[in-house]
Amino acid sequence: MVNYQVHKFSNGLRLLMVPSKEVHSFKCSVMVKTGSDYENKRNNGISHFLEHMCFKGTKKRPSNLVISQELDEVGGSYNAFTSREVTGYWTKVSDYHFKKAIDITSDIFLNSVFRESDVEKEKRVIQEEINMYLDDPKEKVWDNFFELLYKNQPAGWPIAGSKENVLKFRAGDLFSYRLSQYRAKSVVLVVSGNFKAKEIVSLVKDYFRKIPGGKAKEKIKTKEKQIKPQLSLEYKKTDQTHLRLGVRGINLFDPRRYALHVLDTILGGGMSFRLWQLVREKLGAAYYVSSFVESATDRGIWGITAGIDNDRINLIISEILKEWKELKQDLITPKEIKKAKENIRGKILLATEDIHQVANYYAFDLLYKNKIETFEHYLTNILKVKPSDLNKLANDLLKPSNLNLAVIGPFKNKSRFLQILKI
Repeated sequence: MVNYQVHKFSNGLRLLMVPSKEVHSFKCSVMVKTGSDYENKRNNGISHFLEHMCFKGTKKRPSNLVISQELDEVGGSYNAFTSREVTGYWTKVSDYHFKKAIDITSDIFLNSVFRESDVEKEKRVIQEEINMYLDDPKEKVWDNFFELLYKNQPAGWPIAGSKENVLKFRAGDLFSYRLSQYRAKSVVLVVSGNFKAKEIVSLVKDYFRKIPGGKAKEKIKTKEKQIKPQLSLEYKKTDQTHLRLGVRGINLFDPRRYALHVLDTILGGGMSFRLWQLVREKLGAAYYVSSFVESATDRGIWGITAGIDNDRINLIISEILKEWKELKQDLITPKEIKKAKENIRGKILLATEDIHQVANYYAFDLLYKNKIETFEHYLTNILKVKPSDLNKLANDLLKPSNLNLAVIGPFKNKSRFLQILKI
C-alpha cells in the first residue's frame, strides 16, 4: 500500500505528499485545473503558450539558461505539459537537493516575467511545434478526431491553438490568463520521493505564499450531440493510413469506469489480446494498433488508434468493427475476463514501484474529484466487475449512431467508409 498525506492551507492550496524511503529522488509538481478546455475561440492555445513562457525567466532567475544551468549543476531536470483540463510543471532532483526543487518550481510558477521580446520569439517556436504536428499524420489525426466529435467548442479545438491565435498573443494576455487560472483552490502541489513531511509543509507555506487565493474560472460544459455515424477524411499522399475509430464513452466520475477498463483490456490490453492478434498477427496489416480510453470531467471516448495498410483499409476497419460487435453479443469467455483482470492487477502493482507515477495518479484524483481513490480500492472494484456489467456497457456504448472515424490517407471518397460504419 502506498501511503500519502494531504495538507490544506488556509488559502485553499492543497499539498499532496507521497513519501518513499526506498528512493533517492525528490519531485515537486504543480497541477493546475486549467487547459485548452477552459479557453474560448479567441484565446485558444493560451494555456499551452503560458506553459512555454514560464521557463523563460523570473526576477530571481532572469533567463532560461540560468534556470537550466542551476539544475544541470545538480543533475536535475524539469519540464511541463498542457492537456485539455490540466497544466502541470515539475522539477526532479536527488533528495539531497529537495529545497532547490521547491524553490525553482515555485519561482517559475509564480514569478515568471513575460517579456514582450521573449513572447515574440516563442511565437515562432510554437508555430514550428504546430507545423510539426500538421506534417505528422499520426499526430494530426488526433486533432481531426476531436474536431469530429466535438465540433466548434473547446473540446474540439487543438491544445496548441491555431497559428493565427499564437501570433496575436501579447504579454498582457498571459498575465491576465495566469491571474485568472493559477489560483490556490484550483491547484494541487505534489511532492514525492524521499522527504520529511513536516519540513515540506513549512517550505511550501513559505515558497507558495504569494499564490493568489480563490478559484480559477470554470470551463463551459462540453456539449455532446450525435445521431448517426460520423467521418472525418483528410486526403494526404501517405504509404500508410492513420485512423482513430471510436465511440463516445463515459466521464471519469462514472461508476462504470471499472467495467470499461476491463472491456478495453479484453480488446487491446497487450500483444495476446484481441486487437493485436487480429490486426497485426492474423491480417499482418499494421505496425501500430491499440485501444484507448480517455475520460474527462464531462465526457469520454473509447477508441482504437492504428496505422494500417492502404490497400486493405476497408477490410481492416470492418474486421475491427466485428470485434466490437462480438463484445455486444456476450461472446466474452470467463477466461478472457480473468486474464484481463489479472493484466490490470499486474500493471497497477508494477506502477506502484514508481512513487512519482503514483503521486501523479493521486494528484489528478485530488484535483478533480477532491478525494483520492487508492490503487487498492480501484483493484477491488475491478475484481468485482461481472460479465453482465461488461455486456450491458458494451451495448450502451457500441451503437451505430455512436461511431466516429477519422482517417488521414490517400483517399477522397467518403462513401467507401460511411457504408461500413456499422456494428
